[in-house]
Amino acid sequence: MCELFAMSTRHPATVTLSFAELARHGGLVGPHRDGWGLAYYEGRDAHLFREAAPAATSASLRFLQEHPFTATTVVGHIRRATQGPRALANSQPFVRELGGHAHVFAHNGDLTGLADVAPAAPYQPIGDTDSERAFCALLERLRPLWQVAGGVPALDARLAAVAAFAASVRPLGPANFVYADGDAIFVHAHRRNQGDARGVAPPGLHLLCRRCAAEPGTIAGLDLGAAPQDVVLVASVPLSGERWLPLAEGEVVVLADGARVASASADGVGRGVDPPRERISR
Repeated sequence: MCELFAMSTRHPATVTLSFAELARHGGLVGPHRDGWGLAYYEGRDAHLFREAAPAATSASLRFLQEHPFTATTVVGHIRRATQGPRALANSQPFVRELGGHAHVFAHNGDLTGLADVAPAAPYQPIGDTDSERAFCALLERLRPLWQVAGGVPALDARLAAVAAFAASVRPLGPANFVYADGDAIFVHAHRRNQGDARGVAPPGLHLLCRRCAAEPGTIAGLDLGAAPQDVVLVASVPLSGERWLPLAEGEVVVLADGARVASASADGVGRGVDPPRERISR
């Protein structure tokens, strides 16, 4: 299975240590050698970097680490192929336009049977993965909201649509995903291969909240600038020794501006409350 990564911050920040540790899993200390990708937002659009090669030895990824970007919304993925060969078209995240915004999607799991379902127009897959077909299906569900809103649709409506989609794909197999629309990040936690006697089981994703002091410099992998900083990180497995929170099976969490702003359990939708934050000081 693949591994996912997402970051939401209050102020623009660079991703250094966190994504560097994820990249190590892409062929150095993990089996995810079939591709990697990173997307980060600049306004309504997103920069996208993808490669059908191991992240751990990628010269392109090394260039990004040596020339860091700043952003408040980041989505990352390292791939271990289950459906579709190693190819650029099968490397994640995927990006499509809807409502004048770049929408970004990355999935970890194996949705059996989804590859045989023809997605509805106008969204068609370029590659061969169940993940891209799932993204096309999600955008088709969201399209009515974005076509009538005249802007960014209400958060509650988007969360309800994403949660309903997540419930529809969970019976097909492990369905962890990260979806961003330029305004918020929607994270769905399900099950993943734990690599031990548990087999495919929850947790599918982990979450970490950080609060950083208002001091210039870099700490814990983030270039903070001089402003107080709130950070939320999501990953398939913890990327540091801090207290990462396992997300519940079937939980959908919405992240924006470095905070958890809403959530939906497998049983319903509700406003979220931030878990305790790791306080980082120098």
